[in-house]
Amino acid sequence: MLIVSDTTPIITLMKMGHLDILKHLYGKVLIPNAVYMELTGNKEFVAEASQVMDSDFLEVEEVDNEIAVTILQEVSGLDAGESEAIVMANSRKADLLVMDEHKGRGVAKKMGLPITGTIGLLLKAFDEGMFTAGDIEECIEKLKETNVRISEGLFDIMREHIKE
Repeated sequence: MLIVSDTTPIITLMKMGHLDILKHLYGKVLIPNAVYMELTGNKEFVAEASQVMDSDFLEVEEVDNEIAVTILQEVSGLDAGESEAIVMANSRKADLLVMDEHKGRGVAKKMGLPITGTIGLLLKAFDEGMFTAGDIEECIEKLKETNVRISEGLFDIMREHIKE
């Protein structure tokens, strides 16, 4: 299974202490070079940078079509990480693109890419028995603390899912 991730889900999972979800669910996750640079080159994410650099399941690769990345950035206004992740997922025919940003998800959906985000990863981990309902409630609280832009409606969907 080929998985490509953007920056925000990785940062969010790290801040919650659950980066290992990606490894347990998918084994290996590809990140484009721009995502790696966003994760390791930002002074706000020093602790996260060391986790990324020490990771044995995040694999950094160059995108094979820089022209497509540039065009996507210019046309959509997406940043380099989002654009490279979308181009990589498309060109490599990824089984899944992991992305949280609304605009990027919209572009990916229009391109027909299979997509999930942090919430989807957490619910998949729950469905596969990695998390209990209590663990998901803790994740919801941690997500609220990290100031990630997630609507209460999505938290309600998560709570409904874990009751089923």
